[in-house]
Amino acid sequence: MNEPIIEVNDVSVMFRLYRERVDGIKEFVIKKIKNQIAYDEFWALKDIHFYVGRGEAIGLVGRNGSGKSTLLKTIAGVLKPTRGNVKIRGTVAPMIELGAGFDMELTAAENVFLNGAILGYPREMLEENMEKIIEFSELRDFMDVPIKNFSSGMFARLGFAVATIYTPDILIVDEILSVGDWQFQEKCQRRIHEMLEQGTTLLFVSHSMEQVKSICNRAILINHGEMMLDDSVDKVWERYNQL
Repeated sequence: MNEPIIEVNDVSVMFRLYRERVDGIKEFVIKKIKNQIAYDEFWALKDIHFYVGRGEAIGLVGRNGSGKSTLLKTIAGVLKPTRGNVKIRGTVAPMIELGAGFDMELTAAENVFLNGAILGYPREMLEENMEKIIEFSELRDFMDVPIKNFSSGMFARLGFAVATIYTPDILIVDEILSVGDWQFQEKCQRRIHEMLEQGTTLLFVSHSMEQVKSICNRAILINHGEMMLDDSVDKVWERYNQL
């Protein structure tokens, strides 16, 4: 394999679960200085290690709470590993949470520029492609409406349309295709296939194995923060059903 576009090297992520409630920053700082805050360690990821080649489509599979979203956020740079490291070679378009990068008080049109800026897209490019974004999202009649009034499906439409107007080196998708009507889900899958044909690398989380099978050529099974299997989609699905 050529030089991987994504390297996940023995990544572990630990969260502190505080045992007591602290009211306010001042009280927290005082107790922290006095070492009076007790917490438990929760390891969301434990020594995850794999490579992704350029142009591959990888499905991340596992039950709720297994660590899939934490892994995607670590790869996207949202979270910093407690141990290990992630190396990325290329541009990343993360679609990890509905509404991430949006301001609820702004209109859909205003959020195109806000979300696009967060993704690193120049304003000129967004202006040039605004019509394509509107057409793909099917939100023409709602572009001047504050998105606090949007449904989850409308969020998905807008977020996906902005993130995929430019062909990134790496596209990260977390359950975004589980919302909205089936026609739009199929439309998004067609767009993903087009991007894969242009060389985009995909990391894809979905509880729909049919979606994973139709899009991905490889899958990784995560269970309780540990990587159980890295193999073909069929073999990973078989192992997943044994959990």
